[in-house]
Amino acid sequence: MLKEFKEFAMKGNLVDIAVGFVMGAAFKQVVTSFTGGIVSPLIGLIFNTDFKNLKYVIKEGVTDEAGKVIGEVAVLYGEFLTNVIDFIIVAFVMFMVVKAVNAMKKKEEPAPEAPTGPSQEELLAEIRDLLKKQ
Repeated sequence: MLKEFKEFAMKGNLVDIAVGFVMGAAFKQVVTSFTGGIVSPLIGLIFNTDFKNLKYVIKEGVTDEAGKVIGEVAVLYGEFLTNVIDFIIVAFVMFMVVKAVNAMKKKEEPAPEAPTGPSQEELLAEIRDLLKKQ
């Protein structure tokens, strides 16, 4: 069982998937920092607030002595929109990578056509005629 697992784990496709997964996770961090550090502040200029902190308050909370809001019920749509933007960027870049890899792959050469020659029936007739001569 261990030998079979080793053969499975060392197949080229599985290793490629693992490398792609690690690179995708690292790329996600880059996109998250791009969205949080560049895109969100620019969009936040429109709303005069930090884009990630946009929320729709359903029920107001009370503020304690430390200035922390307790009991607030809110829909955090700014964070959701930031994550959607992250997803769209990652999906677009992955699409472009797959498209580039597919373009770089060699086009499959068409299989060479079978040599033209006598048909199977003609060969059998020729064999029959040769056997009759003997």
